[in-house]
Amino acid sequence: MLGEPSYTMNDLFAQLGLDSSDEAIDAFIEENKLSKDEKLVEADVWSEKQCMFLQEEWKKDAAWAIVIDELNVRMHPTA
Repeated sequence: MLGEPSYTMNDLFAQLGLDSSDEAIDAFIEENKLSKDEKLVEADVWSEKQCMFLQEEWKKDAAWAIVIDELNVRMHPTA
């Protein structure tokens, strides 16, 4: 994976147009927990554009996929 960028959770939130401070990210995740059966990309918290970005980058297994997976895990407390 030489040359492939490495993104952080802060980068992901900035890319999604959300507050990307550590405190805001923690608050967002805490306020938007998902049930174990609810898919990250189907959550009501995303705009259509945000949802499309998450889906496309996940499907491509792109550099963003690692941090999207981390967000998915953090938003599913019972997973």
